Amino acid sequence: MAAPGPGEYFSIGSQVSCLTCLGQRLQGEVVAFDYQSKMLTLKCPSSSGKPNLSDVILINLAFVSEVAILNDRTETPPPLASLNVNKLATRARSEKEDKLSQAYAISAGVSMEGQQLFQTIHKTIKDCKWQEKNIIVMDDVVITPPYQVENCKGKEGSALSHVRKIVEKHFRDLENQKVMQRSQAQQTQKDSTLSS
Repeated sequence: MAAPGPGEYFSIGSQVSCLTCLGQRLQGEVVAFDYQSKMLTLKCPSSSGKPNLSDVILINLAFVSEVAILNDRTETPPPLASLNVNKLATRARSEKEDKLSQAYAISAGVSMEGQQLFQTIHKTIKDCKWQEKNIIVMDDVVITPPYQVENCKGKEGSALSHVRKIVEKHFRDLENQKVMQRSQAQQTQKDSTLSS
């Protein structure tokens, strides 16, 4: 493949406007461009409207009918921000442990309710794990099937009290969700009956 000619590449930091073959206008700052695959990455204002966020859009230029460079950046782009590799490795290890824990629960035959409760507790207290079908929280509290408040056992104190409150709230929220779903289903049924 020959080297790109003028107008066939995009400088990092340039402002570009593209019209897709579907008629959608995309405009933003060039973050990356791959000449061989003709893929352009733009950083655009956030679709959520939040000023401190941006949308990053990958554009296949094969599906673009028009490209205009609004402001070509000729100076050297700023250096890339350094990555905290240790933090990324820790996060990857933590995610892997979470997935392995979920897989263990499934293979051990833990009920869906137990798995959901584990996830709820784990959001608040990271120190929780499976021991066969039991949930162990902070090595102080054991929750046995069927995973209700009365199934929380441990030394009386703040840890047990805190876990019981989480379990209680989890099941209260589940019940509220079910009530909401039933009422939505009834409303949908009424609406379909009225439209018939």
